[in-house]
Amino acid sequence: MAEIRPFKALRPHNEYAAQVASRPYDVLNSDEARKEAGTNLLSFLHVTKAEIDLDPAVDVHSDEVYQKAKENLQHLVDRKVLFFEEYPCYYIYELAWKGRTQTGLVCLSSVADYFNDIIKKHEFTRPEKEQDRISHMAAIRAQTGNVFMACKDIKDLNDVFEQCKKDNNAAYYFTAEDGVTHSVWVVNSIPTIDILTNIFKEKVPFTYIADGHHRAASAARVSQQFPDNEEAQYFLTTIFPANQLAILDYNRVVKDLNGLSEEAFMQKLNEEFEVEKKDSAVSPSQLHQFGMLLNNQWYLLTAKEGSYKTDPIGVLDVTILQDNILDKILGISDPRTDTRVDFVGGIRGLSELEKRVSSGEMKVAFSLHPVSIQQLFDIADSGNVMPPKSTWFEPKLRDGLLTHCF
Repeated sequence: MAEIRPFKALRPHNEYAAQVASRPYDVLNSDEARKEAGTNLLSFLHVTKAEIDLDPAVDVHSDEVYQKAKENLQHLVDRKVLFFEEYPCYYIYELAWKGRTQTGLVCLSSVADYFNDIIKKHEFTRPEKEQDRISHMAAIRAQTGNVFMACKDIKDLNDVFEQCKKDNNAAYYFTAEDGVTHSVWVVNSIPTIDILTNIFKEKVPFTYIADGHHRAASAARVSQQFPDNEEAQYFLTTIFPANQLAILDYNRVVKDLNGLSEEAFMQKLNEEFEVEKKDSAVSPSQLHQFGMLLNNQWYLLTAKEGSYKTDPIGVLDVTILQDNILDKILGISDPRTDTRVDFVGGIRGLSELEKRVSSGEMKVAFSLHPVSIQQLFDIADSGNVMPPKSTWFEPKLRDGLLTHCF
């Protein structure tokens, strides 16, 4: 069963929360982070992407960057922008965006659970991306990146969330510039802490990484560098019951038709798809349907029965698109390394696909139906991994509101 525990978070005083909170380090490059932090000296980007305070010529993976992160974190503590919680607590984190809310539990998850596959994964990680966060964590002795996790629905868990929100005022409540409202409640009641711990101990056999595989893998490796440090044997997570989550589409754009004429390309498509012209942008309403934009014309593609496998991986729309179009027709066998294909998160909308194609930058675009949370669970339970860029979770947790130090 899943092991979680409360912790003494390093967190901002209420009046600084909105200024401190920053978007996750891995959704911004250095230039974007430098621009976003701007003149805000309290932005947590000064900790998570400390290269913004150094000469742009400095290697972002140099020890100078990680030492600057350590210095900047200590500066926020010294200035009393951040403080340490007096007692171990859980935290309830609610995000509200575009008319829906999702509520999760901020806690520490066990590194042992990560290694023993109690914490399920569905993506491969890249060593160079792991090493960046390993160096960052080891230098500042803290986990600043929250791992976004899920568990199967437990009514008791949702009930505790609602009761805590009803009985207590939020420690933080603000709306960020992207329109997402962030609310955090501190759970410091010992009986409630015990209830939450026992719910996981008794009713949650597995948890699932939804977003943050590199952060989790890095924390696990850091724990091996500090085997005698009890705090390092746990890492920062926020766990959402499945009914709280929505996965957005993750779309594809391709630079060329692999030497085919448009007519030849369409003929090949007809072998395994029903193809129908549409008058407007296509956002597929069901599985195994795809939107396609070619030469300013939208099409609805429906995979023909028997044209795809029915195992947990083969049945995914990202797999059907990859196998039957990107690989078979367009010659893109490895989307991780092939520069002819790019990925567009659903947060950008179909207008981004139209922009990329109409500009001539890309030749053809494909819109997909989102992967379901149940499909994610099925694949993780089977021990398989999803194709790259299969899921896009939005809204995202903010860095800096709750940090775990070790």
